[in-house]
Amino acid sequence: MPILRAEDIVRMRQAVRERAVAQGFSLVDQTKIVTAACELARNTLDYGGGGEVLIEQLGNGVRTGLRLTFKDEGPGIPDLEQALRDGYTSGGGLGLGLGGAKRLSNEFHVDTKVGGGTRVTITRWR
Repeated sequence: MPILRAEDIVRMRQAVRERAVAQGFSLVDQTKIVTAACELARNTLDYGGGGEVLIEQLGNGVRTGLRLTFKDEGPGIPDLEQALRDGYTSGGGLGLGLGGAKRLSNEFHVDTKVGGGTRVTITRWR
């Protein structure tokens, strides 16, 4: 699913919520995954110059979940440790995006390369 304009974030949010409902997520877990997704989509658009998100429904026989992978070809994150710190922002936001998304997820992984883009993968289990 492309993330090239603000309208794409709205569509992505709806798609994530629909899949969370279909997976049987509680309202609290729906809110957590949707909030994390919105933060990461906004980062993809604002800092990565746009990109895409892959939404995967997971199941391993015991539990179900959602995995979201946000990918851009932007400038990358020069200091990931600093970017994950609450209060740090390279823009005009509150500095809660990456760290907040990490706290709202059960699994969180970032691959980034300066000049080579960023890939953020989050998973929320039910």
